[in-house]
Amino acid sequence: MHNHIRLHKLSDCAVFFDFDNTITSFDVLDDLIEKFSINKDWVKLEERWKQGKIGSLECLSGQLKGIRITKPALARYLSKVTLTPGFPRLISLLKREGIKTAILSDDFSFVINSVLRKNRISGIKIYANRLKFAKDRLTPSFPHTYKRCAHCAHCKRKNLLKHNLRDKIIIYIGDGASDICPAEEADIVFAKGKLLEHFRRKKLLCAAFKDFRDIYDSLRSLER
Repeated sequence: MHNHIRLHKLSDCAVFFDFDNTITSFDVLDDLIEKFSINKDWVKLEERWKQGKIGSLECLSGQLKGIRITKPALARYLSKVTLTPGFPRLISLLKREGIKTAILSDDFSFVINSVLRKNRISGIKIYANRLKFAKDRLTPSFPHTYKRCAHCAHCKRKNLLKHNLRDKIIIYIGDGASDICPAEEADIVFAKGKLLEHFRRKKLLCAAFKDFRDIYDSLRSLER
């Protein structure tokens, strides 16, 4: 983390969150694909993505073709998803201070909205992929691709930068490979998983976190 940064007030910040395995206590999209796929084609696609042979756009498009679940059944599954401890308390703090917040996710808006609504959390701008339902088939669409980067299903960096936050301290909170590009644009980074590994390997400043209680305490300590 940028230890030299001190805030006059928390409202000097803008906070961006990843969703899967950051806001949620596990990777919802990965679990959904594994549980509701009719074959193992998703495994081959996942391996090719991990090896860098395909981007997340091609990977997700292929994986969604193998899923069979109705909209009501998906809603039931999502009603049991748990949040990472401390998230509601942190969101209450950010709302109270009038801090701009957004979720940047490779997951789907239906999934994210369902989970947040079930946990009575609202007022966060969501940038995510989209789903259409036809019986038990899911058809994805990707409104946040970027023509200069054919690799990603969602260009999180582009959506972070579009906010034109030159007068704000940008905070990014995430865990995965898709968080690397946007996190490198942030002033303060809270990281775990692959994102933490990347920042440590590149000797970039960040703060490791286990859950949002750590982040709540850190933000309070940044205030003068």
